[in-house]
Amino acid sequence: MTVDKDTKIGTLLDADRTLAPIFLNMGMHCLGCPASRNETIEEACMVHGVDPDELIAEINEHLGNQ
Repeated sequence: MTVDKDTKIGTLLDADRTLAPIFLNMGMHCLGCPASRNETIEEACMVHGVDPDELIAEINEHLGNQ
């Protein structure tokens, strides 16, 4: 799976639920909310004050996409 700034949170969580702690650690505690599931990584990072490039790197590392 290719992960970038336009990847939807819901798509990621549907593909790999072990990603949830990464989002929880960034302060995104509303993972079950329909609105958050339709947010892109970039949108979620903007709302939560997180660098999207750092989050994408962490997700890709977790997924083994070096």
